[in-house]
Amino acid sequence: MSIKTLELISTTENGVELISYVALPEKATNDSPVPGILVAPEWWGVVDHPKSVAERLAKAGYAAVAMDVYGEGKLTTEASMANMWMEQVLADQDMLMNRCRLILNDFGDQLGVNGDNLGAIGFCFGGKVVLDMARVGMPLKAVATFHGNLAPKQAADDKFNAKVLVAHGGDDSMVSMDAVEDFKKEMDNAGADYSVDVYEGAKHGFTNPHADERAAKNDIDLGYDEKAANDSWDKMLDFMKANLG
Repeated sequence: MSIKTLELISTTENGVELISYVALPEKATNDSPVPGILVAPEWWGVVDHPKSVAERLAKAGYAAVAMDVYGEGKLTTEASMANMWMEQVLADQDMLMNRCRLILNDFGDQLGVNGDNLGAIGFCFGGKVVLDMARVGMPLKAVATFHGNLAPKQAADDKFNAKVLVAHGGDDSMVSMDAVEDFKKEMDNAGADYSVDVYEGAKHGFTNPHADERAAKNDIDLGYDEKAANDSWDKMLDFMKANLG
């Protein structure tokens, strides 16, 4: 399927430009809009991986946006820099959620995007971002995370309406199985519809083809796992098709 891509610039109240990356099918028009999926990247920012994810989603028939939550299009391959930026936005999670809401609204208003039929996927830090978007009641029908940080900004309650699919690596040393169990309790307490798939032997970052290179460069425990990446991607597409059409 042929696709088109563009930059989506959202400006915050204090003048920060959020430079997100949109990909959508050529066939998506105002007369025949398609469901939209927001993509929250890993802590590296809107690098090649989330852009390619948005493009893959567009080829699967969805409009997609890789969200620039850091602002000004900042990206890095240095873990220390990524960690600093991530901690800066996590220190003001209301600001982070306001930025996500702004991008969601601007994306939903794009020609060819059905703003009433939205889902979200997130990777690592981005997994936390999309779950928190659902936790604060943003209009997402379906949320999927890959090797996501599952810790809540605030615990899910009756505002949580999204269905959830979690893909977790069995050998993830950054998000423990205890954290997964805590997440399950949180979802159960909120009455949420969720499922958790554990991919045995997969490490943190298992969907990112650059994970091994980043691990070596930064001395952190990441690893690409092609089978887990492909299996979890296919399950996510089935999940989105079931919930967004």
